Amino acid sequence: MDRKEQDMLPLSHEKVEVDGVYINEAGREEHLHRGQHFPADPVLGKSEWKLTEYAYDNHHEGRTDERLVPKENDTDKMGKITNPRRQIEGG
Repeated sequence: MDRKEQDMLPLSHEKVEVDGVYINEAGREEHLHRGQHFPADPVLGKSEWKLTEYAYDNHHEGRTDERLVPKENDTDKMGKITNPRRQIEGG
């Protein structure tokens, strides 16, 4: 038996331990924060909640830093890796 099958999901009225988006048995999604309590479902009452997405508090918008993007007109390509398989030939 897998470890995942042995783990018990949190139930309504238990404390949230990780910030994130949770979904219950009825498919209702909730964005919950650490320290809050899992809400009861209006139809099912007490239900299990599963973490579907972690909540990250980032300062960026998810784009790569411009300094890390290779430029076409860069004159100093010798000191930079332009390809992941490129190896500097020693001489």
